[in-house]
Amino acid sequence: MPPHLKPRSISVQTHLRDQVANALRAALIAGELRPGIVYSAPALAAELGVSATPVREAMLDLAREGLVEAVRNKGFRITEMTDRDLDEFTEIRTLIEVPTVGQVATTASVEQLESLRPMAREIVTAAQAHDVLKYLEADHRFHLELLALAGNRHLVEVVADLRKRSRLYGLGDLNESGRLVSSAREHIELLDLMVAGQVQEAENCMRRHLSHVRTLWAEGQADSEKARLGSRSR
Repeated sequence: MPPHLKPRSISVQTHLRDQVANALRAALIAGELRPGIVYSAPALAAELGVSATPVREAMLDLAREGLVEAVRNKGFRITEMTDRDLDEFTEIRTLIEVPTVGQVATTASVEQLESLRPMAREIVTAAQAHDVLKYLEADHRFHLELLALAGNRHLVEVVADLRKRSRLYGLGDLNESGRLVSSAREHIELLDLMVAGQVQEAENCMRRHLSHVRTLWAEGQADSEKARLGSRSR
């Protein structure tokens, strides 16, 4: 089954392998590549307008992140996430990010925290504009730069890896319904609480935000599954 990926720019200025990996992640997020389905490197390469080699290389990168798995002589299958996977990823992130937010709220300067405000606003703007890729890019930068204020680069690397593994299938459908906007606004609320020095309230906000994200993951998976079953029935 051809994936019919939306056109995405593959630039020679950036390493081709990385560009292809990013394009494939975007297709996963948009719901163009479906969990459980096997895609061949040549077919994806034709969709993206590149040779099969960088696609295979990119798929190996995604396999290391747990996003796909190799299927011998066929290609790569998009891995599926269970409710248990979602719960476990959320639990780990909560254990790390909630106390770290409390620490940063105590130790970071107002100037350091305010430097994150443009990113928080960018998240909201992207959600309101239904630009899911910009939303995720800004969200990714905001969370990692916020955690970086704790001064532990290994902690940031662990959370970055968790975020990659907890992929957001079918977020395009959620975005069109406007369900991302409320989650986006929580970033500004969190920042306001931290700037005000309200440590406990900031920790509670982060805990609530991660729970909200967990719900969005589940809804994205459900919408993606409905779309997949609908396409089969036609």
